[in-house]
Amino acid sequence: MNVLLDTSDEPLRAVDFASTDALLRDDVKMLGALVGEILAEQRGPGFLDEVERLRRAAIRRREAQAPIGALAEALADTDLDQASDLVRAFATYFQAVNLAERVHRIRRRRDYERSGAGAQPGGLRDALGVLARQGVSAEEVAALLPRLRIEPVFTAHPTEAVRRALLEKERQIVGCLVDDIDRGRTPAERRADRERIRVALTASWQTAEAPAAKPSVADEFEHVGFYLSDVLYRVLPVYYEMFEEALRETYGPFAPLPDVLGFGTWVGGDMDGNPNVGADTIAATLSGQRALVLNAYRRELGTLAELLSQSVTRVRIDDAVLARVEDYRYQLPKAALLLKPRHADMPYRNLLSLMAARLQATVDESVHGYPDAATFLADIALIERSLANNQGAHAGSFAVRRLRRRAECFGFHLASLDLRQDSGTHDAALAALLDLPEWASLDVATRAARLHTLLDGDAPPARAAAGPAQPTLDVFRAVARLRPRYGERAFGPYIVSMSRSAADALAVLALAKTAGCVDRDGRVPLDVAPLFETVDDLDAAADTLRALFADPMYRSHLRARGNRQVVMLGYSDSAKDGGMVASRWALHRTQSALTTLAADSGVRIAFFHGRGGSISRGGGKTERAVIAAPRGSVDGYLRLTEQGEVIHRKYGIRALALRNLEQTTGAVLRATLRPRPPEPRGDGWRAMAAELAADARAHYRALVHEDELFPAYFRAATPIDVIERLRIGSRPAKRAGIGDIGSLRAIPWVFAWSQNRAGLTAWYGVGTALEQALARHGRDALNEMSRDWMFFGTLIDDLEMVLAKSDPAIFERYSMLAQELPEGDLHARFHPGIAEEFERTRRAVLAIKGSDELLVGDHRLRQSIRLRNPYVDPISLLQVDLLARWRAAGRPDDALQQALVATVNGIAAGVQNTG
Repeated sequence: MNVLLDTSDEPLRAVDFASTDALLRDDVKMLGALVGEILAEQRGPGFLDEVERLRRAAIRRREAQAPIGALAEALADTDLDQASDLVRAFATYFQAVNLAERVHRIRRRRDYERSGAGAQPGGLRDALGVLARQGVSAEEVAALLPRLRIEPVFTAHPTEAVRRALLEKERQIVGCLVDDIDRGRTPAERRADRERIRVALTASWQTAEAPAAKPSVADEFEHVGFYLSDVLYRVLPVYYEMFEEALRETYGPFAPLPDVLGFGTWVGGDMDGNPNVGADTIAATLSGQRALVLNAYRRELGTLAELLSQSVTRVRIDDAVLARVEDYRYQLPKAALLLKPRHADMPYRNLLSLMAARLQATVDESVHGYPDAATFLADIALIERSLANNQGAHAGSFAVRRLRRRAECFGFHLASLDLRQDSGTHDAALAALLDLPEWASLDVATRAARLHTLLDGDAPPARAAAGPAQPTLDVFRAVARLRPRYGERAFGPYIVSMSRSAADALAVLALAKTAGCVDRDGRVPLDVAPLFETVDDLDAAADTLRALFADPMYRSHLRARGNRQVVMLGYSDSAKDGGMVASRWALHRTQSALTTLAADSGVRIAFFHGRGGSISRGGGKTERAVIAAPRGSVDGYLRLTEQGEVIHRKYGIRALALRNLEQTTGAVLRATLRPRPPEPRGDGWRAMAAELAADARAHYRALVHEDELFPAYFRAATPIDVIERLRIGSRPAKRAGIGDIGSLRAIPWVFAWSQNRAGLTAWYGVGTALEQALARHGRDALNEMSRDWMFFGTLIDDLEMVLAKSDPAIFERYSMLAQELPEGDLHARFHPGIAEEFERTRRAVLAIKGSDELLVGDHRLRQSIRLRNPYVDPISLLQVDLLARWRAAGRPDDALQQALVATVNGIAAGVQNTG
C-alpha cells in the first residue's frame, strides 16, 4: 500500500527519477508503504485518508499553481491531537526519505567504484590524481604531510532536534537498507529486513520527539560521544588505509602517514553565555571521554585476543612480548589468575588480556593502570613489531595496526576539549581581581600595561579568591590540575568570543597565570584563539593581531607554542550583524590579510572556521569552501565546527562519515599544494565584491538593526517564541544584554527564519546589491565572475539553494500574524518590502546563472525538495494556525505548545537546513 509516494495516478506529480536513482525510488516507495501501514495501524484508516487528502491538496497547490488559501483553510482549527499526529505522520515520511537518500549516496559510491570509471570525483584518489597531473611531485606531498591536520570540532549548539532514542532507530533502518544495497539478500532475508524496519518506524512513532526535560551538559556529551566513540572510532583506521592506498596508486611506494586527523568538542567547555558550564563540567567531560575511549580499547583488545592465538610451538614470538607478559603477570596478579591454562602457549592472547586488565585499572585509577596513552601505544607497538618480524603480516598485523591508529588519534582523551568564554566575562573577572570597576572602559594600552603586571608575577589583591573572578580562575585551576592526567592534547584552544583588541588575548594569559595554570617553565600551556565575530571586528582583525604580535610577552608565549596562532572566524554572528554577503566578504578579506601578516611576521596562522549548518551561518559543502579560500590561507590545516543537524547528516552513517573526511582532506591537499594561480581579473572582482558587500549590508541593517519596529515584527512573523522554549540545548537562546535581536543568538535567529520558510537571513539585502551590480557592470561581468571565481560562484550557488527551499506564499501566512500588534499592522509595513527583495534576489541569481528556473543544474536537489514539499507545506500551515491560537491563549505550557514543538521538529526534518 504505497500511499505516500505512488504518483502513477497523479498527472500533476510526475516525479522524474534519473535512471541512476531507480533504486532510490524503490527504497522510498517501500518506506512510504510502511509508513502508510503504520499510520493506518496506529491511528486508523480514517486518519490515513486525511493524510492522503492533505498530501494531494498540497501537491495540487504546488503543481497546478493553485492559491494557498484552500490548503490553509483545510488545516485551520484542526483538533490538537489530530494536528500533532498529522505533523508526526509527515515527519515520519521525512525520516524515511532522508534515510533513503543517505543510503543511496553509499549505493552510488559503490556503483561508481564497480563501474571502473576511475576515481570518484571529490575523493582522495581523485584529488591526488588532479595534483599529480598538475605536476605535484611525491616529494611535495611528503613534505606537506607532517603539517597536514584535519580537525572537525563538535559543538552542542541547539539545532539538532532529533532525540538520541530516535537516532538509534534510524541506525537500525539504515543497517537494513545498506545490507540490501547490492540486492544480494534472499527473499526471506528481505522480508525480515522489512519487518525490522517496520518495528523501528513503529517504535519511532510511539516515541515522543522532545525529551521531557531540557538536556543537561551531560546529555549533550552523551549525544556527541555517540558519534565520536561509535562512528568515528570505527571509521578512523579505514580513512588512513584509503589515504595510504590513494598515495600508493598515484605515486608508488609511500611512507606510512603521520597522525593527520583529530577531533575536538565544545561540549562541557563552551562557557560563553552558558551558566551551566564551568570547571565541574570540564572535569566531568574529560572523565567521560576517557571512559568512552578506554572501554572502546578494551572491547577491541578482547577481539584481538580471540584473533591472535599464535602458539610459541608454531611460530617465533619476540622476546620483548614474552617479557612483557611476565612483567604484567607480576603487576596484575588478579588478572593473571584469570588467564586460562590452555592458553599458556599463546603469548599475544595473554598479553592482550593483561593489557585490557591494565586499561580497567586505568579506569579505576589504580596505581597499576597505564600512566598515559604513550605507554599503551608502546605495548601495541611490541605486538605489531613481533608480528612483522615473524611472518605475521597476514596473521594479525592489519588488525593491530588499526588499533594503533585509533590509539594515536584518540589517546586517552578521545577528543580535544576546547574552552570558550566571552571577553566581557574576563573583563569582569579582571575588574574584581584588580579592584578596578572601570576596567572595561579603560583604553587598550592601559589595560595591556596592567595585564603585564600580572604576567610579571605581581600578586592580585586577596579578594581575588572570591567574587566574580572565582569561576574564571576555577576553570584555569581545573586545566592546571587535569592537563597532567589527560595529556597535552586533552585541551584544544582557549577561544575568546567577541575579541576586539590585543588586551583580550593578554587577559587569558594573565588570568591563567594568576590561577597557577602554567607549565614547568612558567608558561601558559594553552593556545589563545581570538574569535572575531562581527563584520567590524573581522575588518580590524589584522590590526589586532599585529598589535598582539608586537607585544613581547605574547610573542614569548607564541614561541613556546611553536609560533602558531589559532584564529577563529565567526560566520554566524557576522552574518547576523551584516547579512550573508557582507559576512562572507569580510571573512574572505580577513583571511587574505592575516595570511599576508603571517608571512611578514613569521607566525603561522591556523584558521578555525566557526561554521554553522545553514547557508547564512557558513554552511554548505566544505570542500568547495576550502577550494574557494584565499591563496595560502589553508596551508595544510583545517579546523571547523560541526553543529546540530550537520553532525547527524555528515557523521550519522559510517560510510558517509568516511566520505566526508575523504572529501575534506582532498580539498585541503588541493588548496595547499596547488592553489588557484594569481588571477589578472582579481582586483576588479574584489572591487565588485566590496561594492556588493557594502550595498547588501546597508540594506540588511536598515531593516534588521535600524528599524525600531522590526523586532516586534520578527517575534510575530516567526515561531521564535516556541524555539526559545525548545528543550534541545543546555544553553539559553539569548545572551544577557541589550535589544531583542542584538542579544538573540545567531542559531535561533536563523532557525526562526527557516521555520517560516522565508530564509531571509541568507538573501535579504542581496537582491538589492546584485540588482545594482548588474546595472553598473552588466550581466556578462557578473556571470564571468560567478563562473571563474569560486568564492563568488559558491555564494551564488548557495543563494540559489536557499531561494529554492523558500516559499514566499507560506511565509506570507506567517507575516499575517503581525497584522494586529500593539505597534500596528506590521505585516503591511514590512511584508511588501521583504517580498520585493526576495523577488529581486531570485531575478538577479537567475540572470547571473542564465537560467529560467532555480536549480536547473542540480537535478537531485530539485527532486529532493519536490519529494518533501507536499509534506512540509501542511506542517507549516498548521504551525501558523497553532501559533495564532497559542499566542491568543497567552502562550501556555500545555498541549498546544507541545503540538507547536512537533511542528518545529517536522519542519526542521523537511527543510533540513535549520540553524
